[in-house]
Amino acid sequence: MKKTAPPATAARPWYDPRGWSLLTKSLVGAGVVVAIVALIVGLVEGLKSSSYPNYSALNYTLSRQYSGSSFFDEFDYYTATDPTDGFVQYVDSSTASELNLTYASSSRAVLRVDTSPANQTSGRKSVRITSKQTYESGLFLFDIVHTPYGCATWPALWLTDPNHWPEHGEIDVLESNNKGTQGNAMTLHTTSGCKMNGKRKETGAPTYTNCLNTANDNAGCGVTGGKATYGEEFNANGGGVYAMELRDAGIRVWMWARDEIPDDISNVSSRPDPSGWGEALADFPSTHCDISAHFTNLSIIVNIDVCGDLAGATRYYTDLYECPETCTQWAAGNGANFTNAYWEFNSFQVYQTVSASGATATAASSGTSSAGMSSSTTSPSPSPAQGQQQEGA
Repeated sequence: MKKTAPPATAARPWYDPRGWSLLTKSLVGAGVVVAIVALIVGLVEGLKSSSYPNYSALNYTLSRQYSGSSFFDEFDYYTATDPTDGFVQYVDSSTASELNLTYASSSRAVLRVDTSPANQTSGRKSVRITSKQTYESGLFLFDIVHTPYGCATWPALWLTDPNHWPEHGEIDVLESNNKGTQGNAMTLHTTSGCKMNGKRKETGAPTYTNCLNTANDNAGCGVTGGKATYGEEFNANGGGVYAMELRDAGIRVWMWARDEIPDDISNVSSRPDPSGWGEALADFPSTHCDISAHFTNLSIIVNIDVCGDLAGATRYYTDLYECPETCTQWAAGNGANFTNAYWEFNSFQVYQTVSASGATATAASSGTSSAGMSSSTTSPSPSPAQGQQQEGA
């Protein structure tokens, strides 16, 4: 009997896995895994980009106040070479007192640049002070009457650990340069792993979002305020108060003109409550940045640099602010240019959270005061550039 061939098997369509080779099955399986992982990552990142930390109210109590004739006793004077290449000589406490570069009365403290007209071949004398007390967190209130400005100046009020930078982070509460007409720059500088590319609630204008010190030529992640937040316009309004809150949820900065200071700051019987202050001028949430891991052991620093990497840069000194000559030439021979190069403060106050036991989050210090911030609109004291003698000594 003649055998017949079995019927031919019909070719399976390409999408039928029963017809796939082992290699094809492996490739498709790997692709499915990759797609699932990508979907999960996308969902997580999407949630993070729309999430926002819980800035619930904290119970703050006054831990330390810097004010009165003893204001500068709470600070060390930095005298080493300027690490930012400034045309400056930072002087010690006795020299600063002798030259009237720092002095304090019962109500005001002043820090300024030397206005001597003599040719300064090795840098103009100025001051940089660092608080002896360090902080891990807290609410910092800075009552400021006058901010420095003028060609060749680079002033800043900031917090960092000078011995562990950038590992312990840097918070620039106030910073500007030269004529200071572009508003205040509030900036964070950190090691890797801190970004501000998520949801934020702020009235200022954000710049870079990567806080890494080696990114964008150490520009940090910043927020710029309007023209009235710094310089001549800020000073003409009688100054104001800056508040900086440092907590695990994030870092926020507020600023109020003298006649807009909240009652819970100006009222001596009140405790400040940031939850009632509305949107901050600058908001640095913890969404993509572990705040406590990047910011620790911070001192308050106040200084006025001269020229240096920022103020002396051509794009600022010449192009933006149209200042004359080169920065070092102008700084060396024009003492009168620094008439407005001074900080004037009413006080600094540091508040810490209170636990259920009543202990503050960090060790409270002696010499605290219950004085509130000044809402007075009276004219500030005469310019310290006039060479007035030290008060309250």
